[in-house]
Amino acid sequence: MSDLNGDPRQGLRESVVQGRIHTAYLFSGAGDEPRDAALEFVRALACSAATGSACEACAACRRSAPGDPVEIDGSGKSGPLFRHVGDHPDLVWIERGSGDTRVRIGQVRALQQAFRLRSMEGGRRAAVIADAEWLNQEAQNALLRILEEPPDRTTLVLVSGQPAGLLATVRSRCQRVRFARGQETSPLASDEAQEIVAHLENLSRMSTPDLLDWAEEFRGPRAIAAAAVAELLGVGSAWLHETTCGLAAAGAPVDGRLAAWTTLKSCRKSLVQRNANPQMVAERALLAIQEALQ
Repeated sequence: MSDLNGDPRQGLRESVVQGRIHTAYLFSGAGDEPRDAALEFVRALACSAATGSACEACAACRRSAPGDPVEIDGSGKSGPLFRHVGDHPDLVWIERGSGDTRVRIGQVRALQQAFRLRSMEGGRRAAVIADAEWLNQEAQNALLRILEEPPDRTTLVLVSGQPAGLLATVRSRCQRVRFARGQETSPLASDEAQEIVAHLENLSRMSTPDLLDWAEEFRGPRAIAAAAVAELLGVGSAWLHETTCGLAAAGAPVDGRLAAWTTLKSCRKSLVQRNANPQMVAERALLAIQEALQ
């Protein structure tokens, strides 16, 4: 499906006013803006005033007003698989549970079950899946069943900072809404990212034992280790892209760096979709970058 042009939030507001609502959206971009826009959008869908934004006066808006969020447990053992937006029964919010490294298939199945029920308020139902890049392949295949046969008057919003990690069949069924990446949200802008870049630039001079020692830093509880490796892959990919463009402009060979970038993309899929060991993923990524630099 095509992108919304211009200011994405304004485009979404206009679509609500005009009643041009798609069954599925993919909000992509860095930082919190896509998540904030998704919350704003689904609240506007529930609003009885249909002005494009939550009026904050009708019963639906009062019910969807955000409060202290209920903590989600992706396994359903110590908490719910999803929560509602405010206490609105027709607005669902799904994200990774505390300590989880993925959005689980059980959460998607719970959404399927919720969508089978009639609207409690008699209006449109909507669900947001934040952290959508952390849906593994099994969960994405389950999600496809909703996208292929969407229930009547339902809208699904996927929010992803890395939409390339989603299956092409999922992306193709969503209306894309891209949020611009500002300078302040560049993957290379933070002090932490610059520290990783400094290490990457030194990889060509790093011995194999030293490289493995660096990768060993990504041991520990999987949720923490996987998040750290995901950051490494994100910064590494952005750095490779930036340096490759510079080399290409100067007429220098870039095949090695392109191959390393492809490897990092594969590493991310292994980390998210195949639940791979974070330390081993880090080793593979760092070795690929080192080979490209040499």
